[in-house]
Amino acid sequence: MNILQINSSARSTGSESTRLADSIVAKLAAANPGASVERRDLAANPHPVIDEPTLQALFTPADQRTPEQAARVALDDALIAQVQAADVIVIGAPMYNFGITVQLKSWFDAIARAGVTFKYGPTGPIGLLGGKKVYVAVSRGGLHRDAPSDTQLPHVKMFLNFVGLTDVQVVYSEGLGMGPEAVAKAQAEADAQVNAVLA
Repeated sequence: MNILQINSSARSTGSESTRLADSIVAKLAAANPGASVERRDLAANPHPVIDEPTLQALFTPADQRTPEQAARVALDDALIAQVQAADVIVIGAPMYNFGITVQLKSWFDAIARAGVTFKYGPTGPIGLLGGKKVYVAVSRGGLHRDAPSDTQLPHVKMFLNFVGLTDVQVVYSEGLGMGPEAVAKAQAEADAQVNAVLA
């Protein structure tokens, strides 16, 4: 089993989404002796955002790219290769201002490649990354689960489905900004969810 862990919190320490992602990965590795684990911390090693030179590079045929353009596309290629090689993907996804982090958005933008991770058919887009299990560890300061204020998780699920990642399990840790008792309760409930989904 090849496990890919994506940490998208801006925090280097104390991130609840990273703590949960670590826990999921540890349990997966323990249950699958010989599993390989590759981690990508998008805060420690941020991926460049899409800008005009990036778009120009992506839309220039490979044999016509300048060395600078080829180098930029190669950064995205490396992330795509990681995803393609993974059997299981674990994403730590905190909510920032009702949405995903800029770090996670840049990762999404990098791995969405027409003809590689998705294509368009007669009835619409077809994801090309099927056959993988995805765990998403979601952390929030407030309580948003199944509420209109949750614009984060629909975005995450829609994108994952777009590239063919349809087997998605979500673990929630909410209320982290509501005081010490709420934090303890949220973490205990999140740990119970991790145990349940990986039982």
